[in-house]
Amino acid sequence: MIQEGSTLPPHKQIYEILRQHITEGIYKEGDLLPSENELTITHGFTRPTIRKALARLQNEGYIVKQQGKGSIIKGMPKGIGILSLSGTTSAVGQDNLETRIIVPPEIKTWEEAFTYPLTQVEKEVGCIYFERLRLMNGKPVFYDITMLPNINLTRFTRRALENKSLFDILRKNYQIEVTGGEQKILATTAGEQLQQHFQVGQNHPIVQLNRKIETNRYGFYIYSQVFCNTAEYALYGIF
Repeated sequence: MIQEGSTLPPHKQIYEILRQHITEGIYKEGDLLPSENELTITHGFTRPTIRKALARLQNEGYIVKQQGKGSIIKGMPKGIGILSLSGTTSAVGQDNLETRIIVPPEIKTWEEAFTYPLTQVEKEVGCIYFERLRLMNGKPVFYDITMLPNINLTRFTRRALENKSLFDILRKNYQIEVTGGEQKILATTAGEQLQQHFQVGQNHPIVQLNRKIETNRYGFYIYSQVFCNTAEYALYGIF
């Protein structure tokens, strides 16, 4: 049924429900989703709404449609979500990923964002700044610093980000969705702070990514600097 008090349009509500069922493993690769008619009855949405939600799941690679069968689960989008733009939590899976907040969200001034120049408006509104350590199967793999322009992100600094997907929070609560972006990839070594976070020795090789991520909100970009300890995990992905 439609969620009471939700600000999302109906097709986005059913998309979020089905996407969550897929990412949580309720439906696994090769499984069939319920038919359009069954989804209409179960959730109280119209058939065009169901079709719009399914079309988005298909476009994002979660399902494939097969004539005479219906919507078949394709699985999670491939890649570790760092070289791709699907998001680490979505690509890796919540069960394997732990997020620790090192610096909680706070308002700051900024003049640049990881070598990317800012517009005058971005400089004037300031940014929401936070730092996170991401662990896969208990081992620290990513350390990321994120800056968001402080524009219409009501109560964001009060949100709990532990073990949460930033992209999911922005999409569900602020209707901000990733549409593309650019990134600069550098080879570097672990400084004192990264040695402590990654539990590695001096001069340990690290991959650094400076990212400017585009969204569906005009002039709103997500800026991040990600440090990757790739000793056990290779990075790959598709744009």
